[in-house]
Amino acid sequence: MKKNEMRSLSAAELSTFCGQVALILEAGLPLYDGMETLAGAESDTENSAVYASASKGVTETGSLYQALKEDNIWPDYLVEMVGIGERSGQLEKVMRGLEAYYAREDRIRSAVSSAITYPLVLGAMLVVIVLILLWLVLPVFRRVLSSMGGGMSESGNVMMRIGVSIGWIVLALVALLVLAVIVGMVLMRTKHREKVISFVQKVFPPYRRLNKKLSAARVASVLSMMLSSGFPTDEALEMTSHVLSDKEAAAKVSDIRAGLDGGKAFADAVSDTQMFEELHERMLKMGSATGCEDQVLGKLASIYEEQVEDGITRLVGIIEPTLVALLSVVIGAVLLSVMLPMVGILSSL
Repeated sequence: MKKNEMRSLSAAELSTFCGQVALILEAGLPLYDGMETLAGAESDTENSAVYASASKGVTETGSLYQALKEDNIWPDYLVEMVGIGERSGQLEKVMRGLEAYYAREDRIRSAVSSAITYPLVLGAMLVVIVLILLWLVLPVFRRVLSSMGGGMSESGNVMMRIGVSIGWIVLALVALLVLAVIVGMVLMRTKHREKVISFVQKVFPPYRRLNKKLSAARVASVLSMMLSSGFPTDEALEMTSHVLSDKEAAAKVSDIRAGLDGGKAFADAVSDTQMFEELHERMLKMGSATGCEDQVLGKLASIYEEQVEDGITRLVGIIEPTLVALLSVVIGAVLLSVMLPMVGILSSL
């Protein structure tokens, strides 16, 4: 199988892969031997080509980072974090972190999918029902009225036009909403994922706040690993920018580097960007004063990751009832659009 024919792994599969690599490293096995064993174990699965290619790449280059980067099917965040793990000598720790990260992402995706499936199906059914009523049922009533030799009164005509207009408007709005959700879900599985996320951030402030916390967690995590491994702060910041898909967060990292070049202390440069909350900025200043910056950053990474997971859980918890409430309003409008023409017809009898 060619590389461009290999399938991308799901979040659950990525979590499993990272856990397997971490297990190899914890067991003290050479990575190329362990990857070869994994490829053999997956030889009868649909992921056989993915594992075989990764194993071959590790054998040829001696680097998991290079092997994954050459395949072009792995998430950029995973690839760059593996590179940081190799450079910092903490690949085992990085892979365990990625295992938890993608396991959490899989749980979140499942929860979101479950929360929007019922309202989405209800919306699609609503579109079909309204279309049938407007296109087939109401014309039948009008023909029946005409066959009885009666005509509609002026008030009946007005109610008929209002009801039909409401029906078509509701139909168009619901159809557009359902189509937008479906298109968004499809694009999230393509290379346009980042553009979709960027758009959602602009129109949905709660998601933007969560993404800001996620970026802060990534910055703190990478800096903690790099600094604890003895890398200079400027080089650690340069590596950090590679794992950030959020342009705003990447710009803040650049501002931190500019602050350091201008002679500011690390904690002060971070504080100027307002990347972390005020309490956490004070924690970082205390860590800098005691020479424990890496430990404080590691703690901040854990705090923000927990806040992100809690925030997403709460957000998912309100998605379904909110959508159901909106659809209830729509259903009321649909009933009105159907009843008004009926009233108009009956009033003409």
